[in-house]
Amino acid sequence: MTHITRRGALLGGTGALLLPSALRAQGAWPQGPVTFVVGYAAGGGADINARELANIASPMIGQQIVVDNKGGAAGSVGARIVAGAKPDGQTLFYAVGTNVIINPWVQKGMIDTLATLAPICQTTSYQYVLCINPKVPANTAAELVALAKKDPEKLTYSSSGVGGNNHLAGALFADAAGIKITHVPYKGTGPALADVISGVITMNFSSLPPAVGQVKAGNLRALAVTGDKRLKSLPDVPTLKEAGIDVVVNGWHGLFAPAKTPDAVLDKIDADMTKAMKDPRWEEALAKDGLELAPPRTRAQFAKFVADEHAFWGKKLKALNIDME
Repeated sequence: MTHITRRGALLGGTGALLLPSALRAQGAWPQGPVTFVVGYAAGGGADINARELANIASPMIGQQIVVDNKGGAAGSVGARIVAGAKPDGQTLFYAVGTNVIINPWVQKGMIDTLATLAPICQTTSYQYVLCINPKVPANTAAELVALAKKDPEKLTYSSSGVGGNNHLAGALFADAAGIKITHVPYKGTGPALADVISGVITMNFSSLPPAVGQVKAGNLRALAVTGDKRLKSLPDVPTLKEAGIDVVVNGWHGLFAPAKTPDAVLDKIDADMTKAMKDPRWEEALAKDGLELAPPRTRAQFAKFVADEHAFWGKKLKALNIDME
């Protein structure tokens, strides 16, 4: 019987033999501390969520998982860093879906994410909440639309960067409502939301983790959510469709590795992260943040999902004519 460990192998009674390092690296993961690169500033939804998963998974894999914030270009800075990293699974991209399926379509010179990043697993599913500064004289999405029609181009909305889901949600909202609102991109959800709270910006289609607490504290007013059903964490907030605006935007987070990472390593990461996400603390963290568990998918199924989403949004974005600003 053959027993293989991270240090070597006992082969059919012949004694302990060390495997060549290249062979060990193909299936042995992790080889040291792991880095989750997040393409946004600290304090945003992806950052909060990545740290929650890192805290649960680190003891399980026997190595520290460090979250490294590399904000800029709606997550594309982080995508480039991971795409150019050594393909050994030690540097992973904790991505917002738009980083890999939207950015290549809207950003000039953006890398081909389907060719340079290897999908591993989806970690969450979620929607966005339309938040405004409490001093804005609107208590519903319909009243906000009326305000925008009264003062065309006066209202502003912030986002975590061009091509992000909260940018697209704002663009789709304006298009469906027949209004003009000025987009102001930031380098992450945290600073984008901070300027709504301070009153510099009118509104934001925020991810849930950084917004729910601010809404409950009265620092933001939630007018609508972007999914096809209401949120348990904000049960009194209607969907945009309930408000008569035909817009549905759902988001997700997922883990990606540099292309050419060995399949054995990708499979090991997938298995370990799937195990971590079965921990009750993970579902508790998601519920607290207003997120939902990712649908169960194999690594191959997740890769197909990413490719299908990329193709779908490529067609959708042509109508919105969104480019880098």
